[in-house]
Amino acid sequence: MKLIRFGNVGQERPGIEDTNGAWLDCSSFGSDWNEGFLGNSGLEKLADWLQENKANLPKIDKSTRLASPIARPSKIVCVGLNYSLHAKESGMPIPEAPILFMKASSSYCGPFDPIIIPKNSVKTDWEVELAVVIGKKATYVEEADAHKHIAGYVLHNDVSERDFQLNHGGQWVKGKSADNFAPLGPYLVTPDELKNPENLRLWLKLNGKMMQDSNTSDLIFKIPFLISYISQYMTLLPGDVISTGTPSGVGLGLNPPQYLKEGDVVELGIEGLGIAKQEVVAYR
Repeated sequence: MKLIRFGNVGQERPGIEDTNGAWLDCSSFGSDWNEGFLGNSGLEKLADWLQENKANLPKIDKSTRLASPIARPSKIVCVGLNYSLHAKESGMPIPEAPILFMKASSSYCGPFDPIIIPKNSVKTDWEVELAVVIGKKATYVEEADAHKHIAGYVLHNDVSERDFQLNHGGQWVKGKSADNFAPLGPYLVTPDELKNPENLRLWLKLNGKMMQDSNTSDLIFKIPFLISYISQYMTLLPGDVISTGTPSGVGLGLNPPQYLKEGDVVELGIEGLGIAKQEVVAYR
């Protein structure tokens, strides 16, 4: 299945994209796509419910705003320097263990919402990433069992403010958590529709120019290992997002570096997970 959420900010409702590309309103199912839904066998119940009700669901106009395909997660856990070429362009060694940092859950937004350059920002950057959504509570998970805890996969732009991240002291979270710094979607794709998430093309364009173009086969730490590893340090709850890292081609790694400015347009995609597009605006 491909799960979507739609509607104005604060008024989002659940839906799906069907096999014909139509958007269908699932409000009558009675649950948003959130922690409670995912943690109570919601995907299985939804699949059964759709068999009986799909033909009668209202269609959603394609001009409607798409929101993040999951309601606000309890946390967004990100993996730094998880592509070897990105580590090289950042001037950092390939990590011996996953580098973890957090994005505030208030940073998430829809796939076509604007990127907002924060107040006092001078180095706002882009990062296309494959993100994994947890579907079952995960604590001290064995790597062999990690797949049992996956609800699906989603496209993520890990927007980053490099000056805040690297020059303001403390942890990277300062440069990762501004409003609209975590566009997710357009949809959450369940594992049955994405046979090999570790062999997917991912790319990002800035104003029509290709900046990032790689494949998830280059991930240093693979998805089952990441779920197991992270679950040794914190409990992952249904709906939580793990963003698996970005390939080379970010603004920080260019010579000279290049950063986002008002009026820029970022377009990104991952094979099987759709395309997102964000216009850059300044904070007001």
